Amino acid sequence: MKNVCVFCGANAGHNPIYAETARQLAAKLAQRGDRLVYGGGCVGLMGVLADEMLQCGGYVIGVVPRFLKDHEVAHEGIQELLITDSMHQRKAIMAERSDVVVALPGGFGSLDELFEILTWKQLHLHQKPVVLLNILGFYDHLLQLLNHMVTEGFLKSHNMGLLQVASSIEQLLEIMDNYQPPTLTGKWIDQQIV
Repeated sequence: MKNVCVFCGANAGHNPIYAETARQLAAKLAQRGDRLVYGGGCVGLMGVLADEMLQCGGYVIGVVPRFLKDHEVAHEGIQELLITDSMHQRKAIMAERSDVVVALPGGFGSLDELFEILTWKQLHLHQKPVVLLNILGFYDHLLQLLNHMVTEGFLKSHNMGLLQVASSIEQLLEIMDNYQPPTLTGKWIDQQIV
């Protein structure tokens, strides 16, 4: 059993495949006995994911800042709803409570969460797998930007290995089950993978 943190949109997107993929992922996680850790919302892909986990008998841990709960977007039907005082606290608790991090399509918030957890990994603060579920090539342009950062000298090429990319739920589960963190040596700024 793993605690799987999923970052995803508070909107569902225009293409119904995004919500359908969230449902399929939730069903698989519940079937495996994995727990969902997520942003605690009842709207968008977050709501779809949590609702399907519950429908399939899964366990859901939501983490939501008080100001969002007060605006009635918190999911009140999940097993654990943790209320934080800030967005920063929310991200820290989600990271602490998870074994794996997955990013589904989303907006600014999902990217904020993704890049913070990647930065923490680069700084050796954790070695959990971080995986993009690249549905319909949603993250292709982001991956191009990351490669451009490498080309322009702002990101070391070996740090691209901190982020795994899956194009299907099956590939995502395979990465989750077989992940071996790289052995890092030296300071984060000049680290080498051994």
